[in-house]
Amino acid sequence: MDHAIQFTGKEQAALVKQARPAAPDKGHILGTSLFSLISPGTELEGGFLREHDQAVETGYATVFRVDQVGEAAGNFRAGDIVFCSRSHQSYQHLPANEAISIPAELDPALAVLSRLMNIGMTALMTTQAKPGDHVFITGAGPVGLLAALIFQRCGYKVMLSDPNEARLESARAAGIMYTSPSIPAHDSPWVGQTALVLECSGHETATIDALKLIRKGGEIVLSGVPWKRNTEHYLHELLSLVFHKYAILRSGWEWELPITPQDFRPYSFYGNIQTAMDWLSDGTAQLAPLIRKVSPHHVQQVYEELAQRSIHELFVMFDWKKEVDPQ
Repeated sequence: MDHAIQFTGKEQAALVKQARPAAPDKGHILGTSLFSLISPGTELEGGFLREHDQAVETGYATVFRVDQVGEAAGNFRAGDIVFCSRSHQSYQHLPANEAISIPAELDPALAVLSRLMNIGMTALMTTQAKPGDHVFITGAGPVGLLAALIFQRCGYKVMLSDPNEARLESARAAGIMYTSPSIPAHDSPWVGQTALVLECSGHETATIDALKLIRKGGEIVLSGVPWKRNTEHYLHELLSLVFHKYAILRSGWEWELPITPQDFRPYSFYGNIQTAMDWLSDGTAQLAPLIRKVSPHHVQQVYEELAQRSIHELFVMFDWKKEVDPQ
């Protein structure tokens, strides 16, 4: 019997039994999960910490080994290691055109990070800022760190800020050149010169300070979800800054791009995932030390620790190879 992770109530998570199909459907592949990545923002605020009338599945990024290939399922073969945007469970059964092959040289545990990289890559594909411009990123969590690595790789001058010094140390170890505990208010070459701020914290003060930082006509992309109110800022302060800075303030909604390339819309979700995995393959970003692999059997403990912010690694993933042996 296979298993899946579900939220069964407020602050309740469980590993439940779930039957695997005997064979893949036509056009589908069936395989065994290796790693599935936890999204701490979405899965905590949008799942674990909320009331549920019934059990709900969670997760959206998994790497798995193909075990069986259905009729008309393309070029996949048993033994292939692939990525899919699916839930935390011990097996995956999906249409073959929803799976992406992983480069042979890429560690599967790193490949699953490509899902979060898509958020920063969507901003990269849609921004007016050009390589060489100043890009400031607020929030050195999983999304912010990966976005900083992406923009830095593409030739932008990038600074990553976070009040948590431990996170900044992790960012520097991963390869980020410029870090700061806060957004500079004055006497800084970033003030009035920043073309783009990628706001990944979800904190309204960061958005207001970012508007003070950008050059006229600059962009603020809101990639961090504002799950709750944190301050007593007035809307007038925000509107005044937007108006007088001629600022572009927009959502960082990652589904602005199509799932697959289209005529006149060549950039896509699947294209971003493939590019992210190609970049991860070259080993430039030192991300392996920032990963914690946990057994699915410890699911309740993991989400509790994430909610308490007692896990220091930025990336937490379920290691499904540990499903058979809970130790």
